Amino acid sequence: MPLGSGRAPLAVCALLLAPIAGLAQTAVGVINLQRAVLESAEIRKASAELEAKYKPRQQEMEKIQKDLQDVQQKLQAGAGKLTPQAEADLNIQGQRRQRELQRLGEDLQADVDRERNDILSRSSQRMQQVVAKLAGEKNLDVVIDVSNTVFFKPALDLTAEAIAAYDKAHPPK
Repeated sequence: MPLGSGRAPLAVCALLLAPIAGLAQTAVGVINLQRAVLESAEIRKASAELEAKYKPRQQEMEKIQKDLQDVQQKLQAGAGKLTPQAEADLNIQGQRRQRELQRLGEDLQADVDRERNDILSRSSQRMQQVVAKLAGEKNLDVVIDVSNTVFFKPALDLTAEAIAAYDKAHPPK
């Protein structure tokens, strides 16, 4: 057997084993990105500010709701006792208040949703940057959101660390 012929099986083995050597241990982290964003100090503060900002409009809606209930009570209490004109006036007043309440509710919801989405979008982008930095510090190859996993060991969860790192990098103003 010639000297070179023994190298061929070694070369074949090397080629077959090369992909296995390339399968080095992949470092993985898992995060609940939604929880990480929502539990950050910045978001908690923004939520409280949002609630305070829109509280007067919510109170205005509650007042209109009470007025509407008062009109309905007057209609019920005066059934058969009110003049047709008085009953018609109360019905018109109730319809106006109902439309006003609906309009205010829709406007309030749209304003809150728009502002909340802006805040969450900005914070989500920042959180992703924080997670990328954290992954680099921990030499992780990939970080997966828990919504895409069936099972993971709790030791792989980076959520608490990400929240702490986010709060440090982006303290509430």
